[in-house]
Amino acid sequence: MKASSAAHHPNPAPFPRLHVNVDHVATLRQARRAEQPDPVEWALAAEAAGADGITVHLRKDRRHIQDHDVLRMRAAVTTLLNLELSLDPEIVAFALGSGADAFCVVPENRQEVTTEGGLDVVAERARLSSLIPRLAETGGLVSLFVDPDFAQLEATAELGAPFVELHTGTYANAAGDVKARELERLVQAAARGRALGLRINAGHGLDYQNVAPVAAIPELEELNIGHSIVARAVLVGARAAVQEMRAAMALAAPERS
Repeated sequence: MKASSAAHHPNPAPFPRLHVNVDHVATLRQARRAEQPDPVEWALAAEAAGADGITVHLRKDRRHIQDHDVLRMRAAVTTLLNLELSLDPEIVAFALGSGADAFCVVPENRQEVTTEGGLDVVAERARLSSLIPRLAETGGLVSLFVDPDFAQLEATAELGAPFVELHTGTYANAAGDVKARELERLVQAAARGRALGLRINAGHGLDYQNVAPVAAIPELEELNIGHSIVARAVLVGARAAVQEMRAAMALAAPERS
Protein backbone atom coordinates (compact mmCIF):
# COMPACT_ATOMS: atom_id res chain seq x y z
CA MET A 1 0.00 0.00 0.00
CA LYS A 2 1.27 3.46 -0.82
CA ALA A 3 1.82 6.06 1.85
CA SER A 4 -1.26 7.98 2.83
CA SER A 5 0.08 11.27 1.47
CA ALA A 6 0.77 9.46 -1.81
CA ALA A 7 2.39 11.16 -4.76
CA HIS A 8 -0.25 13.86 -5.13
CA HIS A 9 0.11 15.91 -1.97
CA PRO A 10 -0.51 19.65 -2.36
CA ASN A 11 2.15 22.30 -2.06
CA PRO A 12 0.66 24.73 0.49
CA ALA A 13 4.01 26.07 1.74
CA PRO A 14 5.40 29.32 0.35
CA PHE A 15 8.58 27.42 -0.53
CA PRO A 16 9.12 24.00 -2.17
CA ARG A 17 8.62 20.73 -0.36
CA LEU A 18 11.79 19.19 1.04
CA HIS A 19 12.54 15.61 0.10
CA VAL A 20 15.54 14.23 1.94
CA ASN A 21 17.84 11.80 0.15
CA VAL A 22 19.18 9.27 2.66
CA ASP A 23 21.69 7.48 0.39
CA HIS A 24 24.73 8.65 2.30
CA VAL A 25 23.51 7.25 5.58
CA ALA A 26 23.80 3.92 3.77
CA THR A 27 27.23 4.98 2.42
CA LEU A 28 28.45 5.26 6.00
CA ARG A 29 26.97 1.88 6.88
CA GLN A 30 28.46 0.18 3.82
CA ALA A 31 31.93 1.44 4.71
CA ARG A 32 31.96 -1.32 7.34
CA ARG A 33 29.29 -3.60 5.82
CA ALA A 34 27.55 -3.22 9.17
CA GLU A 35 23.92 -2.76 10.18
CA GLN A 36 24.30 0.79 11.49
CA PRO A 37 23.57 3.52 10.78
CA ASP A 38 20.22 2.31 9.45
CA PRO A 39 18.96 4.51 6.58
CA VAL A 40 15.37 3.52 7.34
CA GLU A 41 15.65 4.66 10.96
CA TRP A 42 17.32 7.86 9.74
CA ALA A 43 14.54 8.44 7.17
CA LEU A 44 11.93 8.21 9.91
CA ALA A 45 13.88 10.74 11.97
CA ALA A 46 13.94 13.06 8.91
CA GLU A 47 10.17 12.69 8.53
CA ALA A 48 9.67 13.47 12.20
CA ALA A 49 11.76 16.62 11.74
CA GLY A 50 9.52 17.83 8.91
CA ALA A 51 10.78 16.24 5.70
CA ASP A 52 7.96 16.05 3.15
CA GLY A 53 9.37 12.95 1.48
CA ILE A 54 12.27 10.51 1.34
CA THR A 55 14.43 9.84 -1.71
CA VAL A 56 16.70 6.85 -2.33
CA HIS A 57 18.84 5.90 -5.33
CA LEU A 58 19.25 2.17 -5.98
CA ARG A 59 22.42 2.02 -8.05
CA LYS A 60 23.56 -0.90 -10.20
CA ASP A 61 26.73 -1.24 -8.09
CA ARG A 62 24.75 -1.07 -4.80
CA ARG A 63 27.37 1.28 -3.38
CA HIS A 64 24.96 2.61 -0.76
CA ILE A 65 21.22 1.75 -0.79
CA GLN A 66 20.48 -1.99 -1.00
CA ASP A 67 17.36 -3.73 -2.31
CA HIS A 68 16.18 -4.58 1.20
CA ASP A 69 16.55 -0.94 2.22
CA VAL A 70 14.03 0.10 -0.42
CA LEU A 71 11.55 -2.58 0.65
CA ARG A 72 11.90 -1.69 4.32
CA MET A 73 11.63 1.99 3.43
CA ARG A 74 8.39 1.30 1.58
CA ALA A 75 6.95 -0.37 4.66
CA ALA A 76 8.03 2.42 7.02
CA VAL A 77 7.89 5.77 5.21
CA THR A 78 4.62 7.63 5.77
CA THR A 79 5.24 10.71 3.63
CA LEU A 80 6.32 10.02 0.05
CA LEU A 81 8.93 7.53 -1.15
CA ASN A 82 10.79 8.60 -4.27
CA LEU A 83 13.02 6.02 -5.98
CA GLU A 84 15.81 7.16 -8.30
CA LEU A 85 16.66 4.60 -10.95
CA SER A 86 18.74 4.21 -14.07
CA LEU A 87 17.64 2.60 -17.33
CA ASP A 88 19.39 -0.64 -16.41
CA PRO A 89 16.90 -3.51 -16.94
CA GLU A 90 17.62 -5.11 -13.54
CA ILE A 91 17.01 -1.83 -11.71
CA VAL A 92 13.89 -1.11 -13.76
CA ALA A 93 12.46 -4.54 -12.90
CA PHE A 94 13.05 -3.93 -9.21
CA ALA A 95 11.55 -0.44 -9.36
CA LEU A 96 8.37 -1.70 -10.99
CA GLY A 97 7.70 -3.94 -8.00
CA SER A 98 8.97 -1.59 -5.30
CA GLY A 99 5.71 0.19 -4.47
CA ALA A 100 7.43 3.58 -4.58
CA ASP A 101 5.19 6.64 -4.76
CA ALA A 102 7.40 8.36 -7.32
CA PHE A 103 10.23 7.50 -9.67
CA CYS A 104 13.02 9.70 -11.00
CA VAL A 105 14.98 8.32 -13.94
CA VAL A 106 18.64 9.37 -13.75
CA PRO A 107 21.83 8.69 -15.71
CA GLU A 108 24.39 6.40 -14.10
CA ASN A 109 28.11 5.90 -14.67
CA ARG A 110 29.90 3.25 -12.63
CA GLN A 111 33.06 5.40 -12.42
CA GLU A 112 31.34 8.56 -11.17
CA VAL A 113 31.51 9.62 -7.52
CA THR A 114 28.00 11.01 -7.79
CA THR A 115 25.58 11.80 -10.61
CA GLU A 116 27.50 14.07 -12.98
CA GLY A 117 24.71 15.56 -15.09
CA GLY A 118 21.23 15.19 -16.44
CA LEU A 119 19.74 12.35 -18.43
CA ASP A 120 20.01 12.73 -22.21
CA VAL A 121 16.30 12.41 -22.91
CA VAL A 122 16.77 13.17 -26.61
CA ALA A 123 19.22 10.28 -27.06
CA GLU A 124 17.24 7.90 -24.81
CA ARG A 125 13.84 8.67 -26.32
CA ALA A 126 13.22 5.08 -27.45
CA ARG A 127 13.88 3.44 -24.09
CA LEU A 128 12.07 6.16 -22.17
CA SER A 129 9.00 5.96 -24.38
CA SER A 130 8.42 2.40 -23.17
CA LEU A 131 9.58 2.90 -19.58
CA ILE A 132 7.53 5.96 -18.64
CA PRO A 133 4.12 4.31 -19.11
CA ARG A 134 5.29 1.15 -17.32
CA LEU A 135 6.31 3.17 -14.29
CA ALA A 136 3.11 5.22 -14.44
CA GLU A 137 1.01 2.05 -14.46
CA THR A 138 2.27 1.26 -10.94
CA GLY A 139 0.54 4.42 -9.70
CA GLY A 140 3.72 6.38 -9.09
CA LEU A 141 4.58 9.77 -10.55
CA VAL A 142 7.42 9.80 -13.07
CA SER A 143 10.18 12.38 -13.28
CA LEU A 144 13.21 12.67 -15.56
CA PHE A 145 16.39 14.20 -14.13
CA VAL A 146 17.57 16.70 -16.73
CA ASP A 147 19.95 19.59 -17.19
CA PRO A 148 18.28 23.01 -17.52
CA ASP A 149 18.24 22.67 -21.30
CA PHE A 150 15.22 23.52 -23.46
CA ALA A 151 15.74 20.58 -25.85
CA GLN A 152 15.68 18.13 -22.93
CA LEU A 153 12.57 19.74 -21.49
CA GLU A 154 10.77 19.61 -24.83
CA ALA A 155 11.66 15.94 -25.30
CA THR A 156 10.41 15.16 -21.78
CA ALA A 157 7.09 16.86 -22.46
CA GLU A 158 6.71 15.01 -25.76
CA LEU A 159 7.27 11.68 -23.97
CA GLY A 160 4.51 12.44 -21.47
CA ALA A 161 6.48 12.43 -18.22
CA PRO A 162 4.60 14.67 -15.76
CA PHE A 163 7.70 15.92 -13.92
CA VAL A 164 11.25 16.97 -14.53
CA GLU A 165 13.86 17.34 -11.82
CA LEU A 166 16.27 20.06 -12.85
CA HIS A 167 19.93 19.22 -12.23
CA THR A 168 21.30 21.95 -9.95
CA GLY A 169 24.83 20.55 -9.65
CA THR A 170 26.44 22.95 -12.11
CA TYR A 171 24.91 25.89 -10.26
CA ALA A 172 25.96 24.47 -6.90
CA ASN A 173 29.59 23.99 -7.98
CA ALA A 174 29.96 27.39 -9.67
CA ALA A 175 31.07 30.73 -8.24
CA GLY A 176 30.72 34.41 -9.03
CA ASP A 177 29.31 35.40 -12.39
CA VAL A 178 29.16 31.78 -13.52
CA LYS A 179 26.95 30.92 -10.57
CA ALA A 180 24.61 33.79 -11.43
CA ARG A 181 24.39 32.58 -15.03
CA GLU A 182 23.66 29.02 -13.92
CA LEU A 183 20.93 30.26 -11.61
CA GLU A 184 19.38 32.16 -14.52
CA ARG A 185 19.49 28.97 -16.60
CA LEU A 186 17.50 27.22 -13.87
CA VAL A 187 15.01 30.10 -13.71
CA GLN A 188 14.48 30.04 -17.47
CA ALA A 189 14.28 26.25 -17.61
CA ALA A 190 11.66 26.14 -14.85
CA ALA A 191 9.54 28.71 -16.69
CA ARG A 192 9.94 26.87 -20.00
CA GLY A 193 9.09 23.54 -18.42
CA ARG A 194 5.94 24.89 -16.84
CA ALA A 195 4.93 26.43 -20.19
CA LEU A 196 5.29 22.96 -21.71
CA GLY A 197 2.93 21.55 -19.07
CA LEU A 198 5.61 19.95 -16.92
CA ARG A 199 5.76 20.05 -13.14
CA ILE A 200 9.14 21.11 -11.84
CA ASN A 201 11.40 19.72 -9.11
CA ALA A 202 15.12 20.32 -8.63
CA GLY A 203 18.12 18.91 -6.83
CA HIS A 204 21.79 17.93 -6.67
CA GLY A 205 24.56 19.64 -4.76
CA LEU A 206 22.27 21.98 -2.85
CA ASP A 207 23.37 22.98 0.64
CA TYR A 208 22.53 25.43 3.40
CA GLN A 209 24.36 28.31 1.70
CA ASN A 210 23.13 27.96 -1.90
CA VAL A 211 19.58 26.62 -1.55
CA ALA A 212 17.58 29.83 -1.04
CA PRO A 213 17.97 31.29 -4.58
CA VAL A 214 16.83 27.98 -6.06
CA ALA A 215 13.95 27.64 -3.60
CA ALA A 216 12.82 31.10 -4.71
CA ILE A 217 12.13 29.93 -8.29
CA PRO A 218 8.33 30.14 -8.38
CA GLU A 219 7.65 27.04 -10.49
CA LEU A 220 9.53 24.64 -8.21
CA GLU A 221 7.43 22.20 -6.20
CA GLU A 222 10.11 20.07 -4.57
CA LEU A 223 13.80 20.05 -3.76
CA ASN A 224 15.70 16.79 -3.31
CA ILE A 225 18.65 17.30 -0.97
CA GLY A 226 20.81 14.63 0.62
CA HIS A 227 24.54 14.87 1.17
CA SER A 228 24.62 18.28 2.85
CA ILE A 229 21.87 17.29 5.29
CA VAL A 230 23.50 13.97 6.17
CA ALA A 231 26.88 15.69 6.59
CA ARG A 232 25.35 18.33 8.87
CA ALA A 233 23.58 15.64 10.86
CA VAL A 234 26.93 14.13 11.84
CA LEU A 235 27.48 17.28 13.89
CA VAL A 236 23.99 18.28 15.05
CA GLY A 237 21.74 15.23 14.56
CA ALA A 238 19.07 14.41 12.00
CA ARG A 239 16.29 16.56 13.47
CA ALA A 240 18.36 19.74 13.66
CA ALA A 241 19.91 19.17 10.21
CA VAL A 242 16.51 18.79 8.52
CA GLN A 243 15.01 21.73 10.39
CA GLU A 244 17.98 23.93 9.52
CA MET A 245 17.52 23.09 5.84
CA ARG A 246 13.85 23.92 5.99
CA ALA A 247 14.78 27.25 7.58
CA ALA A 248 17.31 27.92 4.81
CA MET A 249 14.65 27.18 2.19
CA ALA A 250 12.16 29.41 3.97
CA LEU A 251 14.41 32.41 3.27
CA ALA A 252 12.95 32.23 -0.24
CA ALA A 253 9.38 32.65 1.03
CA PRO A 254 9.13 36.47 0.52
CA GLU A 255 10.26 36.04 -3.08
CA ARG A 256 7.64 33.39 -3.75
CA SER A 257 4.70 35.09 -2.05
